Amino acid sequence: MIKNTPEQIAGRREEIVNACEKLYGIMSFKDITLKEIGNEVPFSRPTIYNYFETKEEIFLALFAREYDRWNADLSAILEGHDALSPEELARAVAESLAKREQLLKLLSMNNYDMEANSRQEMLTAFKSSYGRSMRLVRALLLKFRPEMTGEDIENFIYLFFPFMFGIYPYAAVTEKQRAAMREAGVDYAYPTVYDLTYNCLIRLLGNA
Repeated sequence: MIKNTPEQIAGRREEIVNACEKLYGIMSFKDITLKEIGNEVPFSRPTIYNYFETKEEIFLALFAREYDRWNADLSAILEGHDALSPEELARAVAESLAKREQLLKLLSMNNYDMEANSRQEMLTAFKSSYGRSMRLVRALLLKFRPEMTGEDIENFIYLFFPFMFGIYPYAAVTEKQRAAMREAGVDYAYPTVYDLTYNCLIRLLGNA
């Protein structure tokens, strides 16, 4: 039996995650099945089980990739500036998240089920990407807000990261939801991802 090389294995995994990402752009999480994903890859559906055991594992890999993409943006902020004011830092991080709508969409899902239905090694790989995001935000604060204490930084982290879970539902509002808000007489301003993130960050940085 010919064994796949590490590069071939990584390529197959990427194709599966790409198929999941494509479907997630037009379908909901609950409607996406392994069969649907199998229809989008150039190999047989049973082959998917050589790489992922559940739909949730595929989504977790997509989730990790989204964190990796955001990590690249955070690294660019960290390495690309010698100094940033609180306003400039808030603007830079808000702009980085405004480009990561899919990350925010995944954050708004029920992550308990996704993680519970994934093998430990898959969950560990995901947590590594997530953990790097936390380390990079800490590094940004240490570099650009050196007056913050260790306690200030930890308070920032454990306010901002939970806040991220709620950004997508407030910023990505469907026309059906807008109509319901109008009919219910709810006055709502419909902020953008950037607006929500910047306003949160500028307050957290200002209170440091």
